[in-house]
Amino acid sequence: MAAGLPMQVVGLCFWLVLSLVGCSAEVSTAAVAAAPAPAPGGSCEAVLVDARAAVAETDEAFVCATLDWWPPEKCDYGTCAWGLAGLLNLDLSSKILLNAVKAFSPIKLRLGGSLQDFLVYGTGSTGEPCLPFTKNTSAMFGFTRGCLPMHRWDELNAFFHKSGAQIIFGLNALNGRVPMPDGSLGGPWDYTNADSFIRYTVEKGYHMYGWELGNELGGTGVGARIDADQYSADVITLNQIVGKAYQGSKPLVIAPGSFFDAAWFTEFVGKTKPNQVDVITHHIYNLGPGVDTHLIDKILDPSYLDGEASTFSSLQGILKSAGTSAVAWVGEAGGAYNSGHHLVTDAFVFSFWFLDQLGMSAKYDTKSYCRQTLVGGNYGLLNTTTFEPNPDYYSALLWHRLMGTKVLSTTFNGTNKIRAYTHCARDSEGITLLLINLSGNSTNHIYVTSEGAHEDMHPYSSKEHRSFRRIPKLSEAAKLTREEYHLTPKDGNLQSQHMLLNGNVLATDANGGIPKLEPVQVEGTQPITVGPYSIVFAHIPSFYAAACRKIV
Repeated sequence: MAAGLPMQVVGLCFWLVLSLVGCSAEVSTAAVAAAPAPAPGGSCEAVLVDARAAVAETDEAFVCATLDWWPPEKCDYGTCAWGLAGLLNLDLSSKILLNAVKAFSPIKLRLGGSLQDFLVYGTGSTGEPCLPFTKNTSAMFGFTRGCLPMHRWDELNAFFHKSGAQIIFGLNALNGRVPMPDGSLGGPWDYTNADSFIRYTVEKGYHMYGWELGNELGGTGVGARIDADQYSADVITLNQIVGKAYQGSKPLVIAPGSFFDAAWFTEFVGKTKPNQVDVITHHIYNLGPGVDTHLIDKILDPSYLDGEASTFSSLQGILKSAGTSAVAWVGEAGGAYNSGHHLVTDAFVFSFWFLDQLGMSAKYDTKSYCRQTLVGGNYGLLNTTTFEPNPDYYSALLWHRLMGTKVLSTTFNGTNKIRAYTHCARDSEGITLLLINLSGNSTNHIYVTSEGAHEDMHPYSSKEHRSFRRIPKLSEAAKLTREEYHLTPKDGNLQSQHMLLNGNVLATDANGGIPKLEPVQVEGTQPITVGPYSIVFAHIPSFYAAACRKIV
């Protein structure tokens, strides 16, 4: 007799079973209408998405990457991983490099790093010859002061214009400083060279998205530090310089590009409010040094990944309570400092860390996240020599194309080895769900459940309408398909530098073109299957969420 029951009734019965065993009552009726029961001994797993209102919102170009100034002689732990990837040497004629940047349309590129505070600009304002960085082991960071020739700045801007990138330039904040008794550097910023450089840039018509002052000089600093009172005064000066140089709309003023220090950041934000600085940037290298042999263990440890949430939460709280218009960005994040670790921070396994960071930071209202690096070191999105994309490049591109700006509260009721993040879909209906499986032993079958979805227009229930006035017919439910993008490492090797999308290796074509990122179509009646050590983006267009409604 059971075999002859209408599928609608079977679906309702299955929904009741899910409720009894602990799954949320908000399971999509479309999903359960013909869904198989969990495997014997398996658990009922569901992702609960609150569709009523966004908890945060990112910039349209949330994904950002960095370009650094390191010369080829930059070495860490006996390995020289930078090659010609520094801004003074980068091969701007590479087709792959151009295509990789253009594929985002746009991506933010932050130009900076440790040597930016030792870089002068060859505008003629210094009266000195414009010479490159040279190795000097007695100097801070191991190099002498270097210079950016204006012909190279012209070349870089030609590339930026062609690629459509949004450029943030990190200015030298150490000019004019003097040592202080407490070990910090004091005295007002000597902005003469920076001012001439900004004016040159304006006169040439080069579009800048933002000007950032200094690199890792806040808090306890890295190599050098400046107290918050002086730094805030210098940023106010930069804001005035930018305001005078630009007619009409002006680029963002950004600072301090430092590791988060609650007391220092609180003072800095307080002294630059309400509108002297547009963006507050902080850096993340929470995995420790690149030489650490336990990097993969940390990446696969949910508790370790959760540790960074306190930084995002604290900065969000400081900005909210200060009454400032400034927003938060992650200005540089490479995970493992000193150039990363080959076959970890440039391999598939690092996408677990990277995508989790994107999801977590967005949840705390971070507007943009700059990955160290686009190219250079052992943590580049692109290979330092060939520019062939590493796995994280494709992870970043999928995020950019699938995850919209509005962030939805997401809860997973199963193992902590599954990381789940949901955004309104980008340029499409519905939502996009990101699922990361940190376990190498389990395959998870996950249902998407809803809170606050509109039952009458789409087959998702809500707490306000538990009576299920409308259960979709099987023929209707079968039409509710979704798009899935399953990412796995080649040959199952977490340290592979080749990523598979739905079983196919991703690689550029003979002309340096970025491959198409094609999904598989899956019936909405089926759970999302997340294999061991895999990542899934699931675009669910039939998921109607009030938070995602587009205002016309």
